Amino acid sequence: MKQTTLCYLERDGQYLMLHRVKKQHDENHDKWIGVGGKFEDKESPEDCVRREVLEETGLTLTKFRYCGLVTFVSDIYPTEYMHLFHATGFTGTPKECDEGELAWIKKSELLKLRLWEGDKIFFRLLAEDAPFFLLKLRYEGDTLVEAALNGAPVAL
Repeated sequence: MKQTTLCYLERDGQYLMLHRVKKQHDENHDKWIGVGGKFEDKESPEDCVRREVLEETGLTLTKFRYCGLVTFVSDIYPTEYMHLFHATGFTGTPKECDEGELAWIKKSELLKLRLWEGDKIFFRLLAEDAPFFLLKLRYEGDTLVEAALNGAPVAL
């Protein structure tokens, strides 16, 4: 089991998205995702998201919210607990990312990108400013076969 963070940085109706195209053997290869990564020893979710955003973007988070815990279950990859964040405050100058290409994408354009199906549920919950949530996503390969929000099934 692994623990990760994912953060959607927002400004002017756009999210900073990462097109994962640079790493070999990347389970997110050619997908667009938010910014984040794996926990290091002794890190809290807040520590991890701050470090990962700084490492991947050059930006320092100044205002962010812990939105929910997402459990990914897969027939290929180990179970993952992902701590989801939304940031509206940050400082610094964006830098090139060694994991892919960073781009500011209008929220209205997000669903046109190559995304994991479950990420579309995140976007809806963020748009609704939903209270803290638990989301379970079960995949077979790249196909989302089950989703549950706070224990209740989500229509796919």
